[in-house]
Amino acid sequence: MKKSLILKQVLPAAFIVLSAAIFTYAQDGAAKQNVRPDHGPVPTAPATPVVDRDTKYSYEFTQPKFFIKHILLEHGTDGKGSISFERMNEDVPVVESFELSPAVLTKISSLWIALDFLNSQTDYQASQNFAHLGTMRIGMQQGERKRVAEFNWTHNDSAEALVNEYRKVTEQVMLVFDISVARENQPLNAPKLMEVMESLIKRNGLSDPKQLLPLLRDMSTDEHIPLMARNHALRIIKQIQK
Repeated sequence: MKKSLILKQVLPAAFIVLSAAIFTYAQDGAAKQNVRPDHGPVPTAPATPVVDRDTKYSYEFTQPKFFIKHILLEHGTDGKGSISFERMNEDVPVVESFELSPAVLTKISSLWIALDFLNSQTDYQASQNFAHLGTMRIGMQQGERKRVAEFNWTHNDSAEALVNEYRKVTEQVMLVFDISVARENQPLNAPKLMEVMESLIKRNGLSDPKQLLPLLRDMSTDEHIPLMARNHALRIIKQIQK
């Protein structure tokens, strides 16, 4: 009973002392940080910056007289997205998913940052009009903020570099699609597609040829396609790995 009585007397007192110590420490900390107590509790650590992962980017190309008459590319900050493209005399667009390689994503992201796109009202259209070459639209959406810019020719270095990167991404996705169709239904087209791939690689027309290495290795052992195409795949592998 005595022990119980002592505990009942000591614990409240200890609690009062502890509370006073905590209150005094909080006041000292607030004073050191020049924060008024009535403004709320002082944070114990800096807030971690929040990355807006809902940001969406888009690239669109339109020229009804071209063989590839319409392209729409969309992706998020993680580099994953989809491409829709329409070919002349075809009513149904082809839709393919893709993922930008880390190197390409870094390059594209830096170009968007250089444009400061959502905060800018820059007109990227040059005084020259080359509508016959097609119209391009680049867009960005971040929450409720959205902007789309349209031009057919530009002298803005960052805008030009950005559409060129997206053009390379589109070329690579369409090429992979054509190869998959050839392997399944039109194997005799494979040699020609290998020639197209090599040509695009030589003129830096693909976004990241290293992404094609698994496909090329698989093609090099695919007996459904002509030997010429398999050997060509091996040669391209060596070119990419140099």
